[in-house]
Amino acid sequence: MKKKILFVCLGNICRSSTAEGIMRRLVAEAGREEEFEIDSAGILSYHQGELPDSRMRAHAARRGYELTHRSRPVTTDDFYRFDLILGMDDRNLQDLRDRAPSPEEERKIGRMTDYCTEIDADHVPDPYYGGSAGFERVIDILEDACQGLLTSLTPGS
Repeated sequence: MKKKILFVCLGNICRSSTAEGIMRRLVAEAGREEEFEIDSAGILSYHQGELPDSRMRAHAARRGYELTHRSRPVTTDDFYRFDLILGMDDRNLQDLRDRAPSPEEERKIGRMTDYCTEIDADHVPDPYYGGSAGFERVIDILEDACQGLLTSLTPGS
């Protein structure tokens, strides 16, 4: 059975879409695509159907990531479909908990930065209103967290 992971941020155009792109590449590099289903979504539907933010795509491309996900909002079905739902910050986590249809589905919610092994971060900051350094910082954190997540989902690790 595939491990189904959903990454969530506010609008699904910066952080969660980047986490999805990074995780997809790590899984592919490990030759484990058949083991995972990876997606991302946003709390809000404001950017629904849009590609990730052009600045984030540019920063990600410099590191070899192609971000092609189209923004979509979190749905109730996501709580039943995914095994792990990872929020980027406290607001995302609270919004997810508020939307969880049952205590069982609420237990699927986790904090993305809990998987960091190198970077000390308690959340993934939203780079939307900042400059280049913010986008680079987000990618740094997400690379660390996604690698930690993959390691945690590796048998025998």
